[in-house]
Amino acid sequence: QPQLVESGGGLVQPGGSLRLSCAASGFTAIGFTFDVYTLSWFRQAPGKEREALSCIRGEDIVTNYAGSVKGRFTISRDNSKNTVYLQLNDLKPEGTAVYYCAARFRRCSHNVNDKNYWGEGTLVTVSS
Repeated sequence: QPQLVESGGGLVQPGGSLRLSCAASGFTAIGFTFDVYTLSWFRQAPGKEREALSCIRGEDIVTNYAGSVKGRFTISRDNSKNTVYLQLNDLKPEGTAVYYCAARFRRCSHNVNDKNYWGEGTLVTVSS
């Protein structure tokens, strides 16, 4: 069974930066390579619905969903390391949330309900 494990969260001051990582494993065990899956980042703030941020396809084509993070958050992936990243810059207090990565076969989507695999999340707290 494929697994996704996020890391890199923590406490950061407003205006600060973090880089989140999501390490994937187990895809070859089900007959697929990592690069046929799209990887997305979502976040869920306390009391709010899970929000799609960005998605990247195996060939590095990016779709951004959240206008509120445009120009501040950047998704990337390294297929040789089976890892997807989310660079968070100029963080704001409203960015406090659990950040999740998710995998979906071949196509990007902002939909929470059509993902094949989810990680457990990593907490980002933006506070002075």
